[in-house]
Amino acid sequence: MDGDFRALFGIGRRTRPEVAFHLHTDCESTWGARTLGAFTLLMTPRERYLTVLRGGRPDIVPRVPILMQFAAEYIGSNYGAFASDHRVLVEANLRCAEDFGFDQVSTISDPYRETAGFGGAVEFVPNGVPICHKPPLEDDPDLARLPRPDPTHAPRMRDRIDAVRLYRERRGERYSVLGWVEGPAAEAADVRGVSNFLMDLLDEPAYAQALMERCVENAIAFGQAQAAAGADTIGIGDAVASQVSPAIYETLILPLEHRLIDALHAAGVYVRLHICGNITHLLPGIATLGVDVLDVDHLVDLAVVRKAVGPRVVLAGNVDPVSCVMRSSPAAVQAAVARCHAAAGPRFLVNAGCEIPAATPPAHLRALCTPIVPVG
Repeated sequence: MDGDFRALFGIGRRTRPEVAFHLHTDCESTWGARTLGAFTLLMTPRERYLTVLRGGRPDIVPRVPILMQFAAEYIGSNYGAFASDHRVLVEANLRCAEDFGFDQVSTISDPYRETAGFGGAVEFVPNGVPICHKPPLEDDPDLARLPRPDPTHAPRMRDRIDAVRLYRERRGERYSVLGWVEGPAAEAADVRGVSNFLMDLLDEPAYAQALMERCVENAIAFGQAQAAAGADTIGIGDAVASQVSPAIYETLILPLEHRLIDALHAAGVYVRLHICGNITHLLPGIATLGVDVLDVDHLVDLAVVRKAVGPRVVLAGNVDPVSCVMRSSPAAVQAAVARCHAAAGPRFLVNAGCEIPAATPPAHLRALCTPIVPVG
Protein backbone atom coordinates (compact mmCIF):
# COMPACT_ATOMS: atom_id res chain seq x y z
CA MET A 1 0.00 0.00 0.00
CA ASP A 2 2.84 2.41 0.82
CA GLY A 3 4.26 2.08 -2.70
CA ASP A 4 0.85 2.59 -4.27
CA PHE A 5 0.32 5.66 -2.09
CA ARG A 6 3.59 7.27 -3.12
CA ALA A 7 2.88 6.57 -6.77
CA LEU A 8 -0.59 8.06 -6.46
CA PHE A 9 0.60 11.31 -4.87
CA GLY A 10 4.08 11.54 -6.35
CA ILE A 11 5.58 11.25 -2.88
CA GLY A 12 8.89 9.58 -2.14
CA ARG A 13 11.16 9.14 0.85
CA ARG A 14 13.82 11.76 1.30
CA THR A 15 17.27 10.35 0.83
CA ARG A 16 19.24 12.76 3.01
CA PRO A 17 21.38 10.74 5.42
CA GLU A 18 19.86 12.25 8.54
CA VAL A 19 16.40 11.15 7.42
CA ALA A 20 17.35 7.73 6.14
CA PHE A 21 19.22 6.81 9.34
CA HIS A 22 16.91 5.14 11.88
CA LEU A 23 18.03 5.56 15.47
CA HIS A 24 15.14 3.48 16.73
CA THR A 25 15.89 -0.16 15.91
CA ASP A 26 12.71 -1.95 16.87
CA CYS A 27 13.23 -5.73 16.91
CA GLU A 28 10.62 -8.35 17.81
CA SER A 29 11.80 -11.06 20.16
CA THR A 30 10.48 -14.61 20.30
CA TRP A 31 8.27 -13.78 23.30
CA GLY A 32 6.77 -10.56 21.96
CA ALA A 33 8.98 -8.00 23.69
CA ARG A 34 10.84 -5.47 21.57
CA THR A 35 14.25 -3.96 21.96
CA LEU A 36 15.01 -0.29 21.46
CA GLY A 37 18.71 0.31 21.99
CA ALA A 38 19.32 -0.60 25.63
CA PHE A 39 15.59 -0.77 26.41
CA THR A 40 13.33 -3.81 26.38
CA LEU A 41 9.86 -2.60 25.44
CA LEU A 42 6.96 -4.63 26.77
CA MET A 43 4.11 -2.38 25.61
CA THR A 44 2.75 -1.24 22.30
CA PRO A 45 2.68 2.55 21.81
CA ARG A 46 -1.05 2.69 22.56
CA GLU A 47 -0.71 0.50 25.66
CA ARG A 48 2.09 2.75 26.91
CA TYR A 49 0.00 5.89 26.42
CA LEU A 50 -3.12 4.43 28.04
CA THR A 51 -1.11 3.12 30.98
CA VAL A 52 -0.07 6.67 31.90
CA LEU A 53 -3.62 8.02 31.52
CA ARG A 54 -4.88 5.25 33.81
CA GLY A 55 -2.31 6.02 36.49
CA GLY A 56 0.06 3.12 35.82
CA ARG A 57 3.76 2.92 35.13
CA PRO A 58 4.76 2.47 31.47
CA ASP A 59 7.92 0.77 30.20
CA ILE A 60 9.13 4.17 28.88
CA VAL A 61 7.57 7.63 28.94
CA PRO A 62 5.17 8.05 25.98
CA ARG A 63 6.08 10.51 23.20
CA VAL A 64 3.23 12.60 21.74
CA PRO A 65 4.68 15.52 19.71
CA ILE A 66 2.41 17.46 17.36
CA LEU A 67 3.55 17.45 13.74
CA MET A 68 2.00 19.10 10.71
CA GLN A 69 4.21 20.80 8.09
CA PHE A 70 7.26 18.87 9.32
CA ALA A 71 5.43 15.57 8.73
CA ALA A 72 4.18 16.61 5.30
CA GLU A 73 7.64 17.61 4.12
CA TYR A 74 9.25 14.55 5.69
CA ILE A 75 7.46 12.36 3.14
CA GLY A 76 8.14 14.77 0.29
CA SER A 77 4.68 16.34 0.26
CA ASN A 78 3.51 19.80 1.35
CA TYR A 79 1.27 21.41 3.92
CA GLY A 80 -1.56 22.09 1.48
CA ALA A 81 -1.84 18.40 0.56
CA PHE A 82 -1.52 17.40 4.22
CA ALA A 83 -4.42 19.64 5.27
CA SER A 84 -6.71 18.84 2.34
CA ASP A 85 -6.34 15.06 1.98
CA HIS A 86 -6.54 12.66 4.92
CA ARG A 87 -4.48 10.06 3.04
CA VAL A 88 -1.47 12.40 2.98
CA LEU A 89 -1.97 13.32 6.64
CA VAL A 90 -2.15 9.67 7.72
CA GLU A 91 0.83 8.59 5.63
CA ALA A 92 2.95 11.47 6.95
CA ASN A 93 2.11 10.90 10.60
CA LEU A 94 2.53 7.13 10.43
CA ARG A 95 5.90 7.46 8.72
CA CYS A 96 7.08 9.88 11.40
CA ALA A 97 5.67 7.74 14.21
CA GLU A 98 7.56 4.73 12.91
CA ASP A 99 10.81 6.54 12.08
CA PHE A 100 11.08 8.72 15.20
CA GLY A 101 9.26 6.62 17.78
CA PHE A 102 5.92 8.24 18.69
CA ASP A 103 3.16 6.62 20.71
CA GLN A 104 0.25 8.58 19.27
CA VAL A 105 -0.77 9.65 15.77
CA SER A 106 -2.81 12.78 15.24
CA THR A 107 -5.49 14.23 12.96
CA ILE A 108 -4.49 17.87 13.57
CA SER A 109 -3.94 19.95 10.45
CA ASP A 110 -5.37 23.47 10.83
CA PRO A 111 -8.15 25.32 12.68
CA TYR A 112 -10.65 25.53 9.82
CA ARG A 113 -12.30 22.09 9.61
CA GLU A 114 -15.43 23.22 11.45
CA THR A 115 -15.25 26.74 10.01
CA ALA A 116 -15.58 25.27 6.52
CA GLY A 117 -18.64 23.36 7.72
CA PHE A 118 -20.07 26.68 8.91
CA GLY A 119 -19.65 28.10 5.40
CA GLY A 120 -16.13 29.56 5.48
CA ALA A 121 -14.18 29.30 2.22
CA VAL A 122 -10.74 27.80 2.88
CA GLU A 123 -7.75 28.16 0.56
CA PHE A 124 -4.98 25.58 0.66
CA VAL A 125 -1.50 26.89 0.01
CA PRO A 126 1.42 24.53 -0.61
CA ASN A 127 3.79 25.72 2.10
CA GLY A 128 1.65 27.41 4.70
CA VAL A 129 -1.35 27.03 6.96
CA PRO A 130 -4.70 27.02 5.11
CA ILE A 131 -6.32 30.43 4.89
CA CYS A 132 -9.91 31.42 5.60
CA HIS A 133 -10.18 34.78 3.85
CA LYS A 134 -13.67 35.61 5.07
CA PRO A 135 -15.02 34.31 8.40
CA PRO A 136 -18.69 33.38 7.91
CA LEU A 137 -20.06 35.98 10.36
CA GLU A 138 -17.38 38.64 9.97
CA ASP A 139 -19.70 41.30 8.56
CA ASP A 140 -23.08 40.08 9.78
CA PRO A 141 -23.32 38.55 13.28
CA ASP A 142 -26.77 37.04 12.68
CA LEU A 143 -26.61 33.45 14.01
CA ALA A 144 -29.53 32.50 11.79
CA ARG A 145 -27.12 32.68 8.84
CA LEU A 146 -24.90 29.98 10.32
CA PRO A 147 -25.46 26.48 8.88
CA ARG A 148 -25.73 23.41 11.10
CA PRO A 149 -23.19 21.09 9.47
CA ASP A 150 -23.39 17.31 9.65
CA PRO A 151 -19.81 16.22 10.43
CA THR A 152 -20.25 13.01 8.47
CA HIS A 153 -21.09 14.97 5.31
CA ALA A 154 -19.37 18.38 5.58
CA PRO A 155 -16.31 17.67 3.40
CA ARG A 156 -13.50 18.94 5.65
CA MET A 157 -15.02 17.48 8.80
CA ARG A 158 -15.65 14.14 7.09
CA ASP A 159 -12.02 14.13 5.88
CA ARG A 160 -10.80 14.18 9.50
CA ILE A 161 -13.17 11.35 10.41
CA ASP A 162 -11.79 9.43 7.44
CA ALA A 163 -8.27 10.02 8.81
CA VAL A 164 -9.22 8.36 12.10
CA ARG A 165 -10.73 5.44 10.25
CA LEU A 166 -7.70 5.04 8.00
CA TYR A 167 -5.32 5.00 10.97
CA ARG A 168 -7.27 2.10 12.43
CA GLU A 169 -7.42 0.29 9.08
CA ARG A 170 -3.67 0.58 8.57
CA ARG A 171 -2.32 0.06 12.09
CA GLY A 172 -5.20 -1.33 14.10
CA GLU A 173 -4.66 -0.77 17.81
CA ARG A 174 -0.89 -0.18 17.62
CA TYR A 175 -1.05 3.60 18.12
CA SER A 176 -3.24 5.88 20.14
CA VAL A 177 -5.26 7.99 17.70
CA LEU A 178 -5.86 11.64 18.56
CA GLY A 179 -8.95 13.23 17.06
CA TRP A 180 -9.45 16.98 17.27
CA VAL A 181 -12.10 19.67 17.62
CA GLU A 182 -11.94 23.41 18.15
CA GLY A 183 -12.86 24.77 21.56
CA PRO A 184 -15.74 27.23 22.07
CA ALA A 185 -13.65 30.40 22.02
CA ALA A 186 -11.33 29.30 19.21
CA GLU A 187 -14.13 28.29 16.87
CA ALA A 188 -16.22 31.37 17.66
CA ALA A 189 -13.18 33.48 16.79
CA ASP A 190 -12.75 31.60 13.51
CA VAL A 191 -16.42 32.06 12.61
CA ARG A 192 -16.73 35.69 13.67
CA GLY A 193 -13.14 36.90 13.17
CA VAL A 194 -10.75 37.20 16.11
CA SER A 195 -11.08 40.95 16.67
CA ASN A 196 -14.85 40.89 16.36
CA PHE A 197 -15.15 38.00 18.79
CA LEU A 198 -12.92 39.57 21.41
CA MET A 199 -15.03 42.75 21.19
CA ASP A 200 -18.20 40.64 21.44
CA LEU A 201 -16.94 39.14 24.70
CA LEU A 202 -16.68 42.66 26.14
CA ASP A 203 -19.64 44.44 24.52
CA GLU A 204 -22.13 41.66 23.68
CA PRO A 205 -21.43 38.82 26.12
CA ALA A 206 -24.87 37.23 25.62
CA TYR A 207 -24.26 37.07 21.88
CA ALA A 208 -20.73 35.71 22.35
CA GLN A 209 -22.12 33.02 24.61
CA ALA A 210 -24.82 32.08 22.10
CA LEU A 211 -22.22 31.84 19.31
CA MET A 212 -19.99 29.63 21.44
CA GLU A 213 -22.95 27.42 22.29
CA ARG A 214 -23.50 26.80 18.57
CA CYS A 215 -19.82 26.01 18.15
CA VAL A 216 -19.86 23.56 21.07
CA GLU A 217 -22.97 21.83 19.74
CA ASN A 218 -21.10 21.25 16.49
CA ALA A 219 -17.86 20.21 18.23
CA ILE A 220 -19.69 17.59 20.29
CA ALA A 221 -21.16 15.98 17.18
CA PHE A 222 -17.77 16.16 15.44
CA GLY A 223 -15.95 14.62 18.40
CA GLN A 224 -18.55 11.87 18.75
CA ALA A 225 -18.13 10.98 15.08
CA GLN A 226 -14.35 10.74 15.48
CA ALA A 227 -14.79 8.57 18.57
CA ALA A 228 -17.10 6.25 16.64
CA ALA A 229 -14.47 6.00 13.88
CA GLY A 230 -11.81 4.84 16.36
CA ALA A 231 -10.19 7.80 18.11
CA ASP A 232 -9.36 7.03 21.75
CA THR A 233 -8.60 10.68 22.59
CA ILE A 234 -10.09 13.94 21.36
CA GLY A 235 -7.98 17.07 21.57
CA ILE A 236 -9.56 20.48 22.05
CA GLY A 237 -7.75 23.53 20.71
CA ASP A 238 -8.87 26.77 22.38
CA ALA A 239 -5.90 29.06 21.83
CA VAL A 240 -7.72 32.39 21.88
CA ALA A 241 -8.78 31.73 25.48
CA SER A 242 -5.25 32.62 26.60
CA GLN A 243 -5.93 36.21 25.50
CA VAL A 244 -8.83 36.91 27.86
CA SER A 245 -9.03 37.78 31.54
CA PRO A 246 -9.73 35.17 34.22
CA ALA A 247 -13.15 36.76 34.80
CA ILE A 248 -14.22 36.47 31.16
CA TYR A 249 -12.75 32.99 30.88
CA GLU A 250 -14.48 31.66 33.98
CA THR A 251 -17.81 33.39 33.27
CA LEU A 252 -18.25 32.81 29.53
CA ILE A 253 -15.76 30.26 28.17
CA LEU A 254 -15.13 27.79 30.98
CA PRO A 255 -18.77 26.59 31.32
CA LEU A 256 -18.83 25.75 27.62
CA GLU A 257 -15.50 23.93 27.81
CA HIS A 258 -17.03 21.93 30.66
CA ARG A 259 -20.01 21.04 28.48
CA LEU A 260 -17.80 19.93 25.61
CA ILE A 261 -15.45 17.88 27.79
CA ASP A 262 -18.30 16.18 29.64
CA ALA A 263 -19.95 15.21 26.35
CA LEU A 264 -16.70 13.79 24.96
CA HIS A 265 -16.10 11.78 28.12
CA ALA A 266 -19.63 10.43 27.77
CA ALA A 267 -18.67 9.29 24.25
CA GLY A 268 -15.99 7.08 25.82
CA VAL A 269 -12.83 8.99 24.89
CA TYR A 270 -10.08 10.74 26.80
CA VAL A 271 -9.81 14.52 26.42
CA ARG A 272 -6.66 16.57 25.80
CA LEU A 273 -6.80 20.36 26.13
CA HIS A 274 -4.42 22.55 24.15
CA ILE A 275 -4.36 26.31 24.78
CA CYS A 276 -1.33 27.98 23.21
CA GLY A 277 0.35 30.80 25.05
CA ASN A 278 0.63 31.70 28.71
CA ILE A 279 -2.31 30.13 30.58
CA THR A 280 -1.01 30.77 34.11
CA HIS A 281 -3.87 33.18 34.84
CA LEU A 282 -6.43 30.59 33.68
CA LEU A 283 -5.13 27.65 35.73
CA PRO A 284 -7.68 27.91 38.58
CA GLY A 285 -10.47 27.46 36.05
CA ILE A 286 -8.67 24.85 33.97
CA ALA A 287 -8.14 22.80 37.13
CA THR A 288 -11.91 22.29 37.38
CA LEU A 289 -12.37 20.92 33.85
CA GLY A 290 -11.49 17.28 34.49
CA VAL A 291 -9.34 16.93 31.36
CA ASP A 292 -7.17 13.84 31.09
CA VAL A 293 -4.23 15.52 29.33
CA LEU A 294 -3.22 19.17 29.46
CA ASP A 295 -0.75 20.49 26.89
CA VAL A 296 1.51 23.15 28.40
CA ASP A 297 3.22 25.80 26.27
CA HIS A 298 6.84 26.72 26.97
CA LEU A 299 5.73 30.12 28.30
CA VAL A 300 4.29 28.44 31.41
CA ASP A 301 6.17 27.03 34.41
CA LEU A 302 5.41 23.31 34.43
CA ALA A 303 5.85 23.05 38.20
CA VAL A 304 3.28 25.83 38.67
CA VAL A 305 0.85 23.96 36.42
CA ARG A 306 1.32 20.73 38.36
CA LYS A 307 0.62 22.50 41.65
CA ALA A 308 -2.50 24.16 40.21
CA VAL A 309 -4.13 21.15 38.53
CA GLY A 310 -3.11 18.49 41.04
CA PRO A 311 -1.58 15.05 40.60
CA ARG A 312 -4.25 13.38 38.42
CA VAL A 313 -3.98 15.39 35.20
CA VAL A 314 -1.37 14.13 32.73
CA LEU A 315 0.87 17.01 31.59
CA ALA A 316 2.32 17.10 28.08
CA GLY A 317 5.16 19.48 27.30
CA ASN A 318 6.67 21.89 27.51
CA VAL A 319 9.99 22.09 25.65
CA ASP A 320 10.35 25.32 23.64
CA PRO A 321 9.69 24.17 20.06
CA VAL A 322 11.77 26.91 18.42
CA SER A 323 14.71 27.92 20.60
CA CYS A 324 15.26 24.40 21.91
CA VAL A 325 13.83 21.71 19.61
CA MET A 326 14.62 23.47 16.34
CA ARG A 327 17.67 25.61 17.15
CA SER A 328 19.69 24.06 19.97
CA SER A 329 21.28 20.59 19.92
CA PRO A 330 20.22 16.98 20.54
CA ALA A 331 21.89 17.05 23.96
CA ALA A 332 20.08 20.27 24.92
CA VAL A 333 16.75 18.82 23.77
CA GLN A 334 17.25 15.71 25.91
CA ALA A 335 18.20 17.84 28.91
CA ALA A 336 15.07 19.97 28.46
CA VAL A 337 12.86 16.86 28.34
CA ALA A 338 14.47 15.61 31.56
CA ARG A 339 13.73 18.92 33.29
CA CYS A 340 10.10 18.80 32.17
CA HIS A 341 9.77 15.22 33.35
CA ALA A 342 11.16 16.12 36.78
CA ALA A 343 8.79 19.09 37.11
CA ALA A 344 5.68 17.20 35.97
CA GLY A 345 6.27 13.92 37.78
CA PRO A 346 5.13 10.47 36.65
CA ARG A 347 1.90 11.55 34.92
CA PHE A 348 3.79 13.04 32.00
CA LEU A 349 3.97 12.79 28.20
CA VAL A 350 6.94 13.99 26.15
CA ASN A 351 5.92 16.90 23.98
CA ALA A 352 7.08 20.30 22.85
CA GLY A 353 5.14 23.36 23.92
CA CYS A 354 3.39 23.39 20.55
CA GLU A 355 3.86 22.10 16.98
CA ILE A 356 7.31 20.88 15.93
CA PRO A 357 8.56 23.52 13.43
CA ALA A 358 9.05 22.39 9.84
CA ALA A 359 12.74 23.37 9.85
CA THR A 360 13.60 21.18 12.85
CA PRO A 361 16.61 18.93 12.12
CA PRO A 362 15.49 15.28 12.26
CA ALA A 363 18.26 14.53 14.78
CA HIS A 364 16.65 17.03 17.18
CA LEU A 365 13.25 15.36 16.90
CA ARG A 366 14.89 11.99 17.53
CA ALA A 367 16.47 13.48 20.63
CA LEU A 368 13.06 14.65 21.84
CA CYS A 369 11.77 11.10 21.45
CA THR A 370 14.76 9.31 23.02
CA PRO A 371 13.33 6.67 25.41
CA ILE A 372 13.46 7.61 29.08
CA VAL A 373 12.59 5.60 32.17
CA PRO A 374 9.58 6.95 34.13
CA VAL A 375 10.21 8.77 37.38
CA GLY A 376 8.37 7.99 40.58
